[in-house]
Amino acid sequence: MTFLATSLAAIFGYLDPGSGSFLLQLAIATIIGLAVVLRTQWSKIKRLFGGKSQTTEDEDSDDEQP
Repeated sequence: MTFLATSLAAIFGYLDPGSGSFLLQLAIATIIGLAVVLRTQWSKIKRLFGGKSQTTEDEDSDDEQP
């Protein structure tokens, strides 16, 4: 147990203001990237979980009209 305590005490770290800015940019880019992927792949995701795709709904609505 003393080995763990002494080895942790010897660790020095430094975070400058640029590191915090980088982490914030990374978080924002991740959120925006996930939103873009979800928006572009939404029909495939719905089809994967059993929802109708947009083309199927359009075809069904065309069949119902006289």
